[in-house]
Amino acid sequence: MALKIETFKNADLSEGWRPGNNPGGQTLFKALGHPACVADAHALVNRLSSAGPIAIYDPTGAIGNFNSFYDLGECEVVDFYVQRIEDLSTSFRGLAVKPVSDLAKTQAKTVFALVYDWEKQSGVLNHLIPDGAELVSLDAMRLPDDMLTDTKNYLAPLNFATNFALLRDSVSTDGPNLHTRVTSANYWGLHGATAPEMYLHLFDTNGNTLAAWREPLGKPGALFAVDSQSVRERFGLDDFCGSLFMHAIGIAGHDIVKYALDTYGDDGRALSCNHDANAWPADYYAGLPAPTEGETITLFVQNSHPAPIPAGSVGINRMGKADGTYFAEEIAPFATRQIDVSDLAPGAQWPEQLEIDAGRHFVRPRYECVITKGNDSRRRIAHANVERTDLQPDPFVPELSKTMGKGYIMPLPVPPIDRFSTDALPTPMARAQQELPLRIDLIDAGGDTVASKYLGRVQRHESVCVSIDRWLADEKIPLPSGHGHVELLYDFRDGGEADGWLHALGRFQQRASGHVSETIFGAHIFNTPSIYKDEPQSYNNKPPGLSTRLFLRLADGHVAGADVDTLCHLIYPSSLPWHPKSSTVLILHNRDGEPVAEETLQIACGGSRFWTYHEVFDQQTRQQAGSGAYIVIRDPTCRLFGYHGLLNGQESFCLDHMFGF
Repeated sequence: MALKIETFKNADLSEGWRPGNNPGGQTLFKALGHPACVADAHALVNRLSSAGPIAIYDPTGAIGNFNSFYDLGECEVVDFYVQRIEDLSTSFRGLAVKPVSDLAKTQAKTVFALVYDWEKQSGVLNHLIPDGAELVSLDAMRLPDDMLTDTKNYLAPLNFATNFALLRDSVSTDGPNLHTRVTSANYWGLHGATAPEMYLHLFDTNGNTLAAWREPLGKPGALFAVDSQSVRERFGLDDFCGSLFMHAIGIAGHDIVKYALDTYGDDGRALSCNHDANAWPADYYAGLPAPTEGETITLFVQNSHPAPIPAGSVGINRMGKADGTYFAEEIAPFATRQIDVSDLAPGAQWPEQLEIDAGRHFVRPRYECVITKGNDSRRRIAHANVERTDLQPDPFVPELSKTMGKGYIMPLPVPPIDRFSTDALPTPMARAQQELPLRIDLIDAGGDTVASKYLGRVQRHESVCVSIDRWLADEKIPLPSGHGHVELLYDFRDGGEADGWLHALGRFQQRASGHVSETIFGAHIFNTPSIYKDEPQSYNNKPPGLSTRLFLRLADGHVAGADVDTLCHLIYPSSLPWHPKSSTVLILHNRDGEPVAEETLQIACGGSRFWTYHEVFDQQTRQQAGSGAYIVIRDPTCRLFGYHGLLNGQESFCLDHMFGF
């Protein structure tokens, strides 16, 4: 059962472009479901239930959002008014919907206006409120002004820069000690924010509040981190596994909370890295892999709302097949439930892919893979991705090669082949995608394409996994640099259709330890001066915005082993020929965001570069940067695509794609 809330919209570029709104999310559901407002919301509903009869005034169609979280079933609603004449054709509880011009005729004792900022935005209607009737608006459940960035417009996107993280800390006598760490930086200060803060609200597995607090974000560019071990000690907590709600306050420039999420164990055999959870709950998620033999995959469902998820609302099916099975238990508000994927998709095995029916109940979910061989038990966490419901095949995509060369490119790294193996798995990521006409190119770090393989018109129900090891061995392909990348590209030689929303999952294994890591992302058009729709994209400017600003968090002693290094794999994909070499600068910052040192890299157009922190910056420079250091990767001449991770010697590693700001 899907929630009737509006969570996500795709920006119309004709309305203009701004950072953080391409595409963007709605803010009403965030305002209604904010954890700090839930108690006031329930008090409001209780007040309305005893204040009847009531009339509802809904000028923007907010009733679905509100009623999804806070049931008005006990309220005696006698009239329902709208502002837009086109909304008169709708209905509510069988009542005839009336124009707000008739509000003065209501016999209700209470008028419930589904608006914030009543006096500022709708107070001109006060004369329509009948004498003796009480006006109640959503202002009864608003955040205090000191939690708002824009006090003049409550629903301004900058007021609801929120996100969720999965935070876990466990200490066990018969298993690994497991921890998590959220890392970001005060990038809002770089856009002019003077004193931003982060409101943090930690829920346990059952949705109960463990702690709620606020932290200043420090100087512009300063590192920000939340470590589960520190939270546990600060608030005197036992083991926990739940949602960390994050709300950035007093910000500028970006209305999105971005972060890196490291999960790690004291024994070094649990290690993975992720990124932010995407703050807008979606109808479906895809890219969830089925388990390999002997592997257990657990899906973390983090209820992101103040209403329970009804039993039978969360399901999993094999991609392209109508064989979904649904979770039979209710999930409490803000609770986190761990679901064994094999319980809902019995018999499914890698490389099969699974689709999650989420019903807008939770943000992009994480999943944990645990595999045990003898005494060696390893675990990693990755995430599924949003499956679009609004896309249809685009008949112009096959024509893009005439003006944009390669067009859409999905780049995945091939880290050093003497240390890692790589698999690439195309993943359907839109409900209307019935096929993916594809080829895969293998490209050396120097930019030369060394092999190309046509994959055909891959059908939705198929899982075509390309083993780079097998490809190199079977065709005796040399990779001169020892590393490089692959590009998944549309190929219409046998026809087919596409929508530009091409995704792929990359799976990597460390040869020495057998530790596995995986990441998933989607295609873009890279480094062309011409624009198609919103491509090429940029983090800091309107398209084409051909520049790079990526955040690289560094290993900071929170992973077992003093010699843990940070890895980075930068790719310079280009749909058309662009600058022959990149002009990439690696700027090392200390904890306060102050630059400490710089190093330069040149990456061939169409090529890539695998490097580590210890390789590029010497020990003296690293000591000068100190604990809490990070790197900003800048390039004013081209857009790079990056992957980051941690390298724990021969014991384990992790890898995921990077974010920019």
